[in-house]
Amino acid sequence: MINPENVSGANVDEMLNSVTSSILNVLDPIAPMKVKLRKHRQKAPWRNDDLVRAQKQQCRRAERKWRKSKLQVHYEIYKAELYAYNQILCRTRERYFSEIIGSCSSNSRILFTTVNRLTNPPTQLPIELVCTPKCNEFAVFFNDKVQGIKKAINSTTHITIQRPPTHSKLTHFIPVTDQIVQETITRLSSSTCCLDVLPTRFLKSVLNSVLPSITQIVNMSLQSGIFPEALKTAVIKPLLKKSGLDPTVLNNYRPISNLPFLGKVLEKVVYQQLADFLLLNNSFDVFQSGFRPHHSTETALIKVTNDIRLNTDDGKVSVLILLDLSAAFDTVDHGILLHRLQDWVGISGSALSWLKSYLEDRKYFVEIGSCVSDYMGLTCGVPQGSILGPLLFNLYMLPLGQLIRSNNIPYHNYADDTQIYVSLTTGEYGPVDSLNHCLQQISAWMQNNFLQLNSDKTEVIVFGPQKQRESVSSYLHSLSLKPSNQVRNLGVIMDSDLNFNSHIKSVTSAAFYHLKNIAKIKNIISKRDLEILIHAFVSSRLDYCNGLLTGLSKRAVKQLQYIQNAAARVLTTTRKYDHISP
Repeated sequence: MINPENVSGANVDEMLNSVTSSILNVLDPIAPMKVKLRKHRQKAPWRNDDLVRAQKQQCRRAERKWRKSKLQVHYEIYKAELYAYNQILCRTRERYFSEIIGSCSSNSRILFTTVNRLTNPPTQLPIELVCTPKCNEFAVFFNDKVQGIKKAINSTTHITIQRPPTHSKLTHFIPVTDQIVQETITRLSSSTCCLDVLPTRFLKSVLNSVLPSITQIVNMSLQSGIFPEALKTAVIKPLLKKSGLDPTVLNNYRPISNLPFLGKVLEKVVYQQLADFLLLNNSFDVFQSGFRPHHSTETALIKVTNDIRLNTDDGKVSVLILLDLSAAFDTVDHGILLHRLQDWVGISGSALSWLKSYLEDRKYFVEIGSCVSDYMGLTCGVPQGSILGPLLFNLYMLPLGQLIRSNNIPYHNYADDTQIYVSLTTGEYGPVDSLNHCLQQISAWMQNNFLQLNSDKTEVIVFGPQKQRESVSSYLHSLSLKPSNQVRNLGVIMDSDLNFNSHIKSVTSAAFYHLKNIAKIKNIISKRDLEILIHAFVSSRLDYCNGLLTGLSKRAVKQLQYIQNAAARVLTTTRKYDHISP
């Protein structure tokens, strides 16, 4: 156990270093760090199980005895041992995947990785990318991409928005108890960063031994208004955007950020206190559904779709514009964000100092295999992969809602996805002009705030009667706005008739793809695990934003019923043409 009395430090950085040293002093004598080269091809984990290895040795002995004697009796013994080995191997493999599926039943990303490992050959980065020069090349590329976007932003028009009055102030964060820190650590994901002194799962298993020291670090950070320097470093791993892309082109990779676990614990404690303050003072934008309790993509889509349906019932045409931002989280200006937190939200004192310390002087390096790049500094953006990042971005975007409201334009946001829309009667184009004027103001405001509106990916769609849609579309073209017959909005394909046929077709195709993969491995996992996978990959797709499908024809919904029937057949091992509907 790490004794808090043996841990000391004049500031939070020294305190963190002292705790790290104490842990290493305990670990090094009994579990010293060793560097081990991994073979290119590794054994499947379940083959290293003690029972499997023991039975394999027994099987090998029987085989050698039979090959030496050539007797039938020894051959029969060898076959029996081989059969027993295969049976133990199958049970161990089933248990291995059952443990993964059971522990990650709520984490669809890990479940997808697990199923993908079983059904598809592993994809590896080209060997020429696994070197320090390529890591440095990736690090420079990711940095230059963000700086290029910022330099391309040319702000010529300044948009002034009057901020609402703030009645309450958040001057400091409240120290927490051991119990709160323990609950926070327990609820967080067990993902581990290579910068962690202890693997996260191991940390959770010995939490009682280090909990007082962690609480001490958290409280010292909150009270001093300083985020520890050692927790500001991110590990970036390049991930190919799609499997079919050229792996030698850097632009085909997206940076996946991994942060130290202790930093996430500290973030979560601050997040909870900050979110409580924002909810108590109604600081969130009313029409912001991103990263808020009781809000989701479904609430955002249902609000917008319902308004459009009501307009259509009144014989009106609706025009919807979906705004797209380029690397929005990465170009956030720290100075503007801190100003917004102070003047728009009411954060000051040590609480503002802590957030300033959290944002500034961050750095990252790229890791590919065992190779790493040089450190690169971050001068803008909210940390990717962080807990506080999305919340801070929502607060950064607060003036946008007020700007849109000042133009009397209905809107709805989900993080950096903004939907603005208007309705108009036959021959009336004034609302379209107002919408276009609002779009120009939004573009200017985003330039003022170092955000880039991606005009190539901004989409426009018109809803309503066919003839009226055509005339409105022609007018939109005259304003250099090019409407489409269908758009993808927060993962849902919307079409001009709002019949969602394309969306249902897409859901059906994706669900059958995953169901086919699950069916391939149903013989090596238990029925309980099979049910978890079906709910994670099939039922979740049927449930996503299914409130939008209310009122559709039975013929359209029937395609979704086919998916459920097929999933039930896989789960119950029912033949294709046997009756399955209840």
